[in-house]
Amino acid sequence: MNKPPRRHPTVVSNPTNEAAGKVRLIGGRWRGTRLSVPAVAGLRPTSDRVRETLFNWLMPMLPGARVLDVFAGSGALGLEALSRGAAGAVLVERDPGLADALRTLAARLPGGEAATVVQADALSWLAAQPEAGFDLAFIDPPFAAGLWDAVLPLVAARLGPDAWLYVEAPHDAAPQLPPDWRLHREGRTREVRYALYRRSAPQA
Repeated sequence: MNKPPRRHPTVVSNPTNEAAGKVRLIGGRWRGTRLSVPAVAGLRPTSDRVRETLFNWLMPMLPGARVLDVFAGSGALGLEALSRGAAGAVLVERDPGLADALRTLAARLPGGEAATVVQADALSWLAAQPEAGFDLAFIDPPFAAGLWDAVLPLVAARLGPDAWLYVEAPHDAAPQLPPDWRLHREGRTREVRYALYRRSAPQA
């Protein structure tokens, strides 16, 4: 008798090469803390390898920094910054379930009160905020939404005169930054280009 073909479990594509369902903080006081990655459309946490590279770049400026993570998702970027010495971070996340999970996690972490979780649409929230104040911002939106051109000017207006800006995008996207930003470092994986920018000093 012919055996029925073996059914393989469905595999959800995970371009970050992380174990499905979780990522971990990789440095600082919360090193090893695991973050949930539920099956939410567009949720694509930055990989361990990219985060390690990024935070090596950022190491000199992180202590005491005020951080903004406008598409927080799993919280991997904003919480990693806090783990490594940032003074405070605002994590903006549209999905109510993800925002609740971030609040619950922050409440369990020693010193987690440094994380402020806002459940809101990033563009609407940014438009309602005062001008400058943050030292570092992360922009890693759902790729399919194509939000870079809309969000970059809003984020830039909320950053200080010597601030840093991280942008993650697919290779075929070319986000246009305001003219006062210069590229500091960049890297690539098979799926994404990641780049760190710094605001240029005003010309005399």
